[in-house]
Amino acid sequence: MSSPTQAPRKRRSAGRVTLTDVARDVGVSSLTISRFFNHPEQVSEELRERIGEAVSRLGYVPNLVAGSLASARGRIVGMVIPNISGPIFAATIQGFSDTLARHGYQLLLASSYFSEEQEESAVRAFLGWSPAALVVTSHFHSEGTEKMLAEADVPVVEIWDYQPERAPIQVGFLHHEVGVMAAEYLLGKGYRRIAFVQNSAAGDLSALDRRDGYAATLQAAGLEPWVFVPQIGSAPFEAGKQAMDTLMKRNPRPDAIIFANDNLAAGGLLAAQRAGLRMPEDCAVMGFGDYAFAEMLLPSLTTIKPPALEIGEIAALRVLQRLGAIDEKPVERLNLLTCRLIERESA
Repeated sequence: MSSPTQAPRKRRSAGRVTLTDVARDVGVSSLTISRFFNHPEQVSEELRERIGEAVSRLGYVPNLVAGSLASARGRIVGMVIPNISGPIFAATIQGFSDTLARHGYQLLLASSYFSEEQEESAVRAFLGWSPAALVVTSHFHSEGTEKMLAEADVPVVEIWDYQPERAPIQVGFLHHEVGVMAAEYLLGKGYRRIAFVQNSAAGDLSALDRRDGYAATLQAAGLEPWVFVPQIGSAPFEAGKQAMDTLMKRNPRPDAIIFANDNLAAGGLLAAQRAGLRMPEDCAVMGFGDYAFAEMLLPSLTTIKPPALEIGEIAALRVLQRLGAIDEKPVERLNLLTCRLIERESA
């Protein structure tokens, strides 16, 4: 069976920052830069910091492909996800992987844990292995990552967000509009003291876009936004408990709470039950994500369902189109999807 036709690729050496360029910038030998990547323990801490800064600033990507491995580069697609273990991205990963596999491509996955630094490290490693394409999450990237994405000679896709002014293929939705949707729903139900609980993961900047949509909607209705920030780094259920325990002791207390995700909302609902509160009579609760357990909670959780599976499938199709592996045309760079409000018992 013949292999899929590959789209023309420009030579990787064209305009690419080399190891020698980094060495010249730092004022050391090329051997020292090589040692920094292969045996960092042999390089002093002060020099590692200088080299790391130069690598990030210049956008250098080490070429890890050697000899017979070079022929494999056209079958691997790298994807960086904020949280591999979290349920919210599972359908995206599965949809993307399944679609690639049907055309002979494989997924290489890394997690950034909502850290721009870890994302940059993963992107550099992936590009060093010369993948067929690269997929990253959202548009919040470090300066070093931005430079690498701009200079990458492979298709780049940004998922789980929608920023049409950016160069990469966009497959996602508007987080700001999710916040608007949640706030408008609760306002329409008659709630007026509506609080928003941020994620306890410090780097979840998309959740802050949802917060901003909520805040703008309340302000337009003449109401004061009310944002609770859990202890950074605390586990999601614990962060939800913190929010519920704190907010429900205030006077006046909120009559509705929007949580940044369903994990937080579940923690809040469980805390409310322990405190003897009746939900939604005492306080309505909304989440985001429509996790598998959302319908099984008591009360079942009103939430907003993102198009997680569609994001993965469409992103994979756009990659395959760009690579010439499928004949469908044109390649849509902008792919705006919508979220769906799932009304249940909690609000």
